[in-house]
Amino acid sequence: MKDPYIFDFVSMKDKMIETDIEHEMVNNVSKLLLELGKGFAYVGEQYLLRVQDEEFFIDLLFYNYLMHCFFAVELKTGKFVPEFAGKMNFYLSVLDDQLKSAVDNPSVGLILCRDKNKIVAEYALKDMTKPIGVSEYRLFKDVPKELQDTVPSLEDIESRIMDKYKCE
Repeated sequence: MKDPYIFDFVSMKDKMIETDIEHEMVNNVSKLLLELGKGFAYVGEQYLLRVQDEEFFIDLLFYNYLMHCFFAVELKTGKFVPEFAGKMNFYLSVLDDQLKSAVDNPSVGLILCRDKNKIVAEYALKDMTKPIGVSEYRLFKDVPKELQDTVPSLEDIESRIMDKYKCE
């Protein structure tokens, strides 16, 4: 897994909460999929899991057709705390019991935080058997101001590529 992920297509506004960032990511799902890497397909936002009469929600759920597994993402606006690992472990257990087919590999979890202490994250995940990663993320406001106007946008790059292939 990458560390950090760069979500420069999400413009940070004052007092954004996790769901605000999620909505920005979903509104720009093609850019999000490019940042995640190869093989990802979007399944849903605030994906509902039911365990008996209780409801739980995964922030973002993907399926990776190259790894043949579900990929759950929990987004946190603050620093990583060990409790996040337990929550993700729970989500992966439910996904594997309720959604995973016989041909799928075990589900994978990614906890995205604004900041993390690498040693704390390692201890939190040390004895867990499920595949869980912890990565930081950066938003557009994290790109230095002097570089924001000099770095081409994803739209500009895509446009240049499309123009090049139309000409040939």
